[in-house]
Amino acid sequence: MRAANRLSAVSLSPILAMGALAAARARTGRPVIVLAAGEPDFETPAHVIDAATRAMHAGQTKYTALEGTIELRDAIREKFRRENSLEFAREEIICGAGAKQILFNAFLATLDPGDEVILAAPYWTSYSDIVALCGGRPVSIPCNEDKGFKLTAEDLDRAISERTRWLLINSPSNPSGAAYESRELLQLTSVLERHPHVALMSDDIYEHLLYDGRIFVTPLQIAPNLRSRTLIVNGLSKAYAMTGWRIGYGAGPKAMITAMAVVQSQSTSCPSSISQAAAIGALLGSQATIGARREKFQLRRDSVVDALNRVPGLRCRRPEGAFYAYVYCGDLIGRRTTDGITLESDFDVCRSLLDSADVAVVPGSAFGLSPYFRVSYATSEDVLREALDRISEFCRRLQ
Repeated sequence: MRAANRLSAVSLSPILAMGALAAARARTGRPVIVLAAGEPDFETPAHVIDAATRAMHAGQTKYTALEGTIELRDAIREKFRRENSLEFAREEIICGAGAKQILFNAFLATLDPGDEVILAAPYWTSYSDIVALCGGRPVSIPCNEDKGFKLTAEDLDRAISERTRWLLINSPSNPSGAAYESRELLQLTSVLERHPHVALMSDDIYEHLLYDGRIFVTPLQIAPNLRSRTLIVNGLSKAYAMTGWRIGYGAGPKAMITAMAVVQSQSTSCPSSISQAAAIGALLGSQATIGARREKFQLRRDSVVDALNRVPGLRCRRPEGAFYAYVYCGDLIGRRTTDGITLESDFDVCRSLLDSADVAVVPGSAFGLSPYFRVSYATSEDVLREALDRISEFCRRLQ
């Protein structure tokens, strides 16, 4: 069998690859701690599970409308009214098997070969690979730590070409946790106003994970005049701890949603009917768990960042949101492990950390900005404490 040429531009997700390496090591009996996954350690709220159970007993186990049930799309519309002060028609909403499918549908529906998508590095590793699979060209703009890992209007303006099709923004960000303020979004959207051929995709999946009293703002609230070329992507995985339920959704102009539905009709068709019922329960039911879990994540963030900044050779900016720390490890490059291995990249740091200390993290090269590694603090305080002790000991023993 011969693989398609399009696969030459992409590879298995480095996050999943690191998880697989860690799992293989754990099967040998090693006490591996995995800080690589973007998955909350909390359980799906009970009232959400109850909604799914009721749906199954009521016989809601058949195909649904391609774009999602009327009830779910109306629940999403209500969510936008309640939380974002935005109004969408039912025909401007589509549901899919996770936010990743919404991203894939949008790019496959809109990109021609060679069309460009601007990404602010560091970015979630799947963005660039999805763009490449859909025939586009990812244009990565380094957004260094001194810029808060955020894209500036000046850098955006310089990056736009006649082939630019999309700007993709993720706030709060995976992997850096950086979050754009209203004034920063206004500066970026002002650039787009001068370039009417460029559409805006806003990945809001970490919307509810903002810390220190920050208020979430999606770009469409700042620039309603971009309504005809803006797609909002979101889902249930992070805020409601529903990663395995695989429900995401997109909201945008009807023509764009219709094109995305054509793509979905030839891939998965509708998302799971049971997961859709659970999503309705999540969106319209009690929201109390979101605030309580956000407080726990903030406490974890503070303890993790403080501990990392005490480790010789590491530096970590305090993120505004999400549940990741993006750790600078450039001062470790060139040092040698106790096994005599010279660390030449952030990948080497991560691989040696797994081999020597049984801690799995993801190298910054996977996210387009080195030399860093990403730590997920979506796990218990005890596990985090043990992992940080191992990381500290590993760094102290480097020659």
